[in-house]
Amino acid sequence: MINSGNPLTEQYRPFLEAPLRLADVFTKASKAYAEGIKASQVYGEGVLRYFQDFNEAFQISVGDFESVERERIFNAPPDETFREYSQLLLMNLKMAEKATRASVATVMEYHLPKTADAFDALLNTIFGLEGKQIDTFFSEQSRLLERVVYEYPQAIRAIRDEYGFHFDRSGYVKAGETDRFDLYQVLPTHKDVSVRKNGKPVIVVPPFVLGTNILAFLPNDDKSYVHAFANRGIPTYIRVAKNIWTTPAFQVMTGDDDAKDTKHFCEIVKKRHGKNVTLNGYCQGGFSSLCNILSGELDGLVDTLITCVSPMDGTRSPGLASFLKSLPPRFNNLEYGTKTLPSGNKVADGKLMGWVYKLRAIENEYPLVDFYRDMVMLSADGSAKGRFNKTALAIKYWLAYERTDLPLPITRMSFYSYNIPITRDGTLPVRLFGRKLNLKRITEKGVRWLIAYGEKDDLVEKETALAPKDFIEVETTEFPKGHLAIATSWSNPKTEYALDKRFGKNNQRGPVLFQLEIDQQDKGGK
Repeated sequence: MINSGNPLTEQYRPFLEAPLRLADVFTKASKAYAEGIKASQVYGEGVLRYFQDFNEAFQISVGDFESVERERIFNAPPDETFREYSQLLLMNLKMAEKATRASVATVMEYHLPKTADAFDALLNTIFGLEGKQIDTFFSEQSRLLERVVYEYPQAIRAIRDEYGFHFDRSGYVKAGETDRFDLYQVLPTHKDVSVRKNGKPVIVVPPFVLGTNILAFLPNDDKSYVHAFANRGIPTYIRVAKNIWTTPAFQVMTGDDDAKDTKHFCEIVKKRHGKNVTLNGYCQGGFSSLCNILSGELDGLVDTLITCVSPMDGTRSPGLASFLKSLPPRFNNLEYGTKTLPSGNKVADGKLMGWVYKLRAIENEYPLVDFYRDMVMLSADGSAKGRFNKTALAIKYWLAYERTDLPLPITRMSFYSYNIPITRDGTLPVRLFGRKLNLKRITEKGVRWLIAYGEKDDLVEKETALAPKDFIEVETTEFPKGHLAIATSWSNPKTEYALDKRFGKNNQRGPVLFQLEIDQQDKGGK
């Protein structure tokens, strides 16, 4: 620092301090350059990591496509093959265009404001102004990228200890088993709650695609669908599929097998509690639960049905059904998503099924868009130093690690429901035990049914979930947000749309309250 007090010194201060200012600018610029180099390296690694899963599914898809077409291409007329290949190419080009537009828009939306911030920081540094300096700006960006690319994935893996079911710990009691499934009773996590043995029991049927753990999202944080029931003293059970890789009986499971196993579990639960069971299916589990009831196999065992975000008529889906219809008929075939396990049994590839869901909404699910979405989320605190959000971690864990393969007969049931509509008389496009499945049987047997759906669900849109309303009277409840919100956000009893409350314009009942009031109603009628 140059001494003050001397008039001559003061007069020439700007000239005397210029070298110091230049040195300071050079130092900060050098630090900014070094941080920029580091940030660019981390950025490149991050992009590769985010594309890894997408590319892996793409390679599997290409391999399956070539394997199937090696045989089929010679069994179709050349002109037909040319036409269908051209249609497929056009479809791919359209998806590529959507992905490119979304990526460019996302990158520009993020980097344009950052460019302005960088320029401000540069001016502050050059002219010695107050505010963020250029080295600090680049240091923060580098730190953010390290957080996204290195620390975030570690935190996602670490959340497994809190996320989902842990049947090897206390809080669960095994109640039954078949060759394909285990049945566990879910005990309350609230210490002041005990299970009402004479309460009306509920068996929760998880989705095959989404997996079981999503229904026990973060139990210790009161974000768990099944524990929302158990913590109200309801006898709560969960049907858990065995590992498909090591269970040949599950690999070849049919809809009939599913119904038989469900019947066996309902018999166990009814015997334990002396009351008919409520079958409660989430997503695909809701559709299979409905089919099981309509088959007649559960007569005298199940008198209440709850379905959450369940696809009842997939042909009404503005998203997935439209995507499938845009495929040339030749390629809308399960063969292209089938793989053979070491046992020799063929199953539907869960990774490819998840990839198809991404393709239908590629403008939101493309890896580069996801990468920038995470950067925005993790920089929201302005310092990139805040703690990770547990809900975001758990959802990311589910997306990364919870996909599983599916039995082909079960996948075929869903495939039919997305390609063949419910008939005018209410008959579903699938059969069990060779029997037609008609929705009007719900009314004939006096089964109480609540359909819960997400207002902004883009996976199972409300048109798909509410299809049965066109054929029979059924109670419905609309929840805000999307496909997972009922199992995550609204499972917390402190939220506005908690599962055990009434809410909305029509004073709708959440699934837990529906179960409690049905039980009370049955008691009052005795």
